[in-house]
Amino acid sequence: MSNDDQYGGGAGHGEVGGTGQTRTRLPDSPSDPYGTPRRTPRASRGLITVVGVVVLLIAAIAFANRSQNTPEPPTSNKPPTTNPTNPTGTAPVTAKSAGVPKGFAHDEQGAQSAAANYTVALGSDGMFDAARRKAIVQAVYTPDTAVTRQAELDRLYTDPGFLGRIGLEAGGRAPKNMVFVSRTNPAGTKTEKFDGDTATVSVWSSSLFGLAGEGSKTPVSEGWYTYTFELRWINNDWWVSNFAQKDGPTPVGRDQTASSAEDMSAAVSQFGGLTYAR
Repeated sequence: MSNDDQYGGGAGHGEVGGTGQTRTRLPDSPSDPYGTPRRTPRASRGLITVVGVVVLLIAAIAFANRSQNTPEPPTSNKPPTTNPTNPTGTAPVTAKSAGVPKGFAHDEQGAQSAAANYTVALGSDGMFDAARRKAIVQAVYTPDTAVTRQAELDRLYTDPGFLGRIGLEAGGRAPKNMVFVSRTNPAGTKTEKFDGDTATVSVWSSSLFGLAGEGSKTPVSEGWYTYTFELRWINNDWWVSNFAQKDGPTPVGRDQTASSAEDMSAAVSQFGGLTYAR
């Protein structure tokens, strides 16, 4: 995300120029022959004049130096003319299909945005519900791939052994007084290959998965994965033609106290998911 902006700022340094000069004009000579000649000035008066000139010169030099070292006024507090949190590059999409953002730009940034948002959809709890799963698959996969993938995913998400291992009941339902959490959060994207109408994009993501609730045998835990999508440009949008997943890169975990089941359940229900754009 990035917006170029400049703030009005410091004024130039003031500078005092010019040179002060003091000239002493002596009386015309000879003096008026009919008047009384002026008396010769006393030495003390001449000394006072010289001292005064020196003092004035020192004051002028000090003032000039002070003016040259005048600090710049503080930077203006005027806010930037544009919002610096706006997404950079291609504008984010506004259309959706089955809750999945659609209508990405036909360029590299559009492919990255599509891959990030498809990661969120395919890693959501919606994949454990038959109707929502079908809608997500049709919104994400190419038409010729969707049929095959639908059958594979239906077998996986209805397998009693798989559901039992993660603590869910038949149909992907959470036990009573439990909250099922399956949320994927992209941390970054990388274009592996881009060739106009085809692209391969990897998405590095963290994942929250498990059951939140008192007595949960599969509490919510965090995992890190890299998802790689092969995308094709069809019908004015990016669609998934193939998909792969691998573990990591995984950062070192911090020594933090795990939240209570109640706090985790509240967080999942109160904090909504995000859409992504580059």
